[in-house]
Amino acid sequence: MEDILALRIYKTFVGILGILGNSLVCLVIFKVRSMKTRTNAFIFHQAVIDLLGSTMVLLKSEVPLPSPLPDDALGWFLCHVWFSNLVLFYFFVISTFNLLVLTMERYFAIVYPFKYLAVFMKYPCLKVGVIMAICWVIAAAMKSYLMLIFILQDGECLSVPGSRAVGILTAFFEYVIPVVVMLFAYIRISVEMKRGAAQHLPGGANAPDMAESLLRARRSTFKMLLIVFVTFLICWTPNELIFFMFNVGWLDLEFNEWYYLLSVAMVATNCCANPVIYAFKYRQFRSGLKELFCLCRKSRPNLDSSYIATGGYPTQLQEDIQTT
Repeated sequence: MEDILALRIYKTFVGILGILGNSLVCLVIFKVRSMKTRTNAFIFHQAVIDLLGSTMVLLKSEVPLPSPLPDDALGWFLCHVWFSNLVLFYFFVISTFNLLVLTMERYFAIVYPFKYLAVFMKYPCLKVGVIMAICWVIAAAMKSYLMLIFILQDGECLSVPGSRAVGILTAFFEYVIPVVVMLFAYIRISVEMKRGAAQHLPGGANAPDMAESLLRARRSTFKMLLIVFVTFLICWTPNELIFFMFNVGWLDLEFNEWYYLLSVAMVATNCCANPVIYAFKYRQFRSGLKELFCLCRKSRPNLDSSYIATGGYPTQLQEDIQTT
């Protein structure tokens, strides 16, 4: 249970908001047929991960721990898994890698559209599923390190200094590399979109209306994902900086320090932020939300043939244009 009342209230609010918001995102994408695109598949995965992360935030805030911890298997579990935030940060890191994958999916779809279509021409569902599974495996391999920096001693769970090399590698692979890659991708996407959409239309088509629709759709999705990326930076940077300084020996940190707990709360905020961003900046999600709750009905393109041809996903051109 969170000892600081203000943080407890805040994390409880964040947990509940994250559970409700991400559940709504999952429901809209799952129920509304026009939302079943490759991009939205990764957004659905992001929402599932953030839903689990929000649940853990709520449990960590409200579930009390025995004091002192028992000197048995339960005590070992509570110290090395629960108190260490292993499960919580496992979901947080999966969310980071999924955001990286989501960004790169848009990057290849816009910068290298024909290669992108060739890759996903066969077995698109299987390939998307494999990519998602890789995110879970990599995150598990990376966050297992948290189990090694805590010891159970006299009923208390104490942190021990981490390895300088492991601390640097952890911060590098779970934060620095994803940030640098995503930043590069957004810059290249921005440059590519300025060149216009007409040259990317398959079959050499140059219809002005279709080109404008494609460009408008890609700009809308790009802006939405850019806001998601900036929010990720704001929420994650303090915690990663603190964790890095602790592991290289620059900071004498106890994991119940207020500033560390505040940094964890900021990371937790990222779990509930994305649904809010989708609601305000993702036009396709807003349309799907209205359709789901019958707030309005409007005609939509017939995508039956494209769903059959692509194993459940529309062609990339149709997928992009739907976003407008």
